[in-house]
Amino acid sequence: MSNWRRLASTLSGLLLSFAATTPVCGAENDYPTAARADYVVACMAANGNTREALLKCSCAIDTIAGLMPYSHYEQADTALSLQAGGGVGGRVGLFRDPPQIKAVIEELRRAQAEANLQCR
Repeated sequence: MSNWRRLASTLSGLLLSFAATTPVCGAENDYPTAARADYVVACMAANGNTREALLKCSCAIDTIAGLMPYSHYEQADTALSLQAGGGVGGRVGLFRDPPQIKAVIEELRRAQAEANLQCR
């Protein structure tokens, strides 16, 4: 075997072993930075805009991200925002009553409760 082939074979083996040991980004990493920042800013505004609030709020969104996929978080957050704002044309029931909406809101509530326990 030529030196070039040995080198290529060795590099291929190293790359494969590196790829096999490198963790794949999990669900907690699929939240966009802007969504995490929005959560932290709103959470801090509700909790005093202190350094302690920053730490608790950033811990909370990290915990939530580890417990539910971003698509569910986004659905729940959108539904809750529309409920708070009266829905579209005053039809808040569209964002409160469907079972799928209720399920993702409940999932978010459970994740927030867990975050409150973990991020004291």
